[in-house]
Amino acid sequence: MSRSVNKVIIIGNLTRDPEMRYTPDGQAVTSFGVATNRRWKSKEGEQKEDVEFHNLVAWGKLAELCSQLLKKGRKVYLEGRLQTRSWEGKDGVTRQRTEIVLEDMVLLDSKGAPMEEGLPEQAAPPEEEIQLSEEGETEKSSVAEGKKSPEDGKAKGAGDEEVSEDEIPF
Repeated sequence: MSRSVNKVIIIGNLTRDPEMRYTPDGQAVTSFGVATNRRWKSKEGEQKEDVEFHNLVAWGKLAELCSQLLKKGRKVYLEGRLQTRSWEGKDGVTRQRTEIVLEDMVLLDSKGAPMEEGLPEQAAPPEEEIQLSEEGETEKSSVAEGKKSPEDGKAKGAGDEEVSEDEIPF
C-alpha cells in the first residue's frame, strides 16, 4: 500500500494580525502570517540567519479563536497541512499561493509578554499554555509547575490524533 504524508509543524511569531472573513455559506475563515528563523554558522565561522515567511489559513471554530486570541508578534506552535491554490487574476495571469491549512494551534507566550498593541482579554494567564484545535477544544496547562488542569488531557487534532505535551519538540 502506498502512503503519503502532508504535515507541517512550525513554531514562530505572527507577522500580522489575523484577518477573519465568512464564506457565502457562513463558515469562518481566518488568514495570517508567521515568520520562522533559522540560524547557523558558515564555513568561515560567521553567524548567519534566514527568515522564512508562511501564510496560514484556519477554518470554522479554530478560525474564530485565532481571530480573537492572536495578534502580531505572538509566539505560536502551529500544525497543519500544505495546500497550494491557484486562480486567475484580473490581468489574466494565473497565480499560485501555498498555504498551511491549520489543524492545531498552541499559544506559547504569556499574557504578560511585551507586545506592540497588547493582548485581548481572552488571552492566557501568565505561565499558561492554551491549545486550540480545529474542533474548537480549549485546553490549559501550567508551564511553570508542569501540571495539567482537570480539563486537560491529550489534544485531538483534525484527524482525531492524540498529541501529548511530551511529543511537542520544545
